[in-house]
Amino acid sequence: MRGVSINELSTYRWSFEEDVTRYAAAGVQAIGVWRQKLSDYGEEKGGELLREHGMSVSNLLWAGGFTGGDGRTFCESLEDAVEAVRLAADLESDCLVVYSGGRGGHTGNHARRLFKAALAELAPLASDLGVRLAVEPMHESCARDWTFLTDVDETLEIIEDVDPVSVGLVFDSYHLGQQRSILDRVEELVPYLAVVHVGDCKRPLDGEQNRCPLGEGQIPLREILAALKSSGYGGYFDIELIGAEIEVADYDRLIVESKAICEQLVQMACA
Repeated sequence: MRGVSINELSTYRWSFEEDVTRYAAAGVQAIGVWRQKLSDYGEEKGGELLREHGMSVSNLLWAGGFTGGDGRTFCESLEDAVEAVRLAADLESDCLVVYSGGRGGHTGNHARRLFKAALAELAPLASDLGVRLAVEPMHESCARDWTFLTDVDETLEIIEDVDPVSVGLVFDSYHLGQQRSILDRVEELVPYLAVVHVGDCKRPLDGEQNRCPLGEGQIPLREILAALKSSGYGGYFDIELIGAEIEVADYDRLIVESKAICEQLVQMACA
């Protein structure tokens, strides 16, 4: 079992160096690395800092935008994704999170073709380097600028069409946990899972990602984690907290409490 990780998005105001040193001081042994923070600090120096603190990388965020919604061409996004795959390998990360990009002005079929073409280009390199590409579907209210994938079945279809060994699925409890019916599908999804993002919210999603501290919201985290563990999931549980309430929180307290709650939930799931 990989255990609990903290995602750098959770401590938005801190630098990469602060994240690593203060996570380590809190007893956190794995980190979800945000490329922007790492780039600001320096990739080579950042890798050395992670090794110095014995910190594993649960997942690297992110590559994508292959539909052109962020202003880059397909080739530019693909070149960036190749760099990200190599970086994930250098960091010994389990996976690289990948977003398709919003549908924009494309038809649904053309957006899918673009994304599948990108994954097909990246999958052989990822396989050679021991990195799994992790595709993340999102709740439709939050997805517009990130991905056209808001449906698990459509996401699985793309994964199967490309390569279900080199390409996997991100299970984000914040997005997928909005529907109780997801609990009935966990056993089916576990073989595809590259990483689990753990998030909670107090009210139905309405556009912005406004997550809350774990256990204070409406997502059935105990049931989800129990279903994942009983179905054989052995990867990381990466705590990802984003939103207005999180951004003003006491980060030191937040990571200690979040780690403790997530570890307790995992232990209860194993019991």
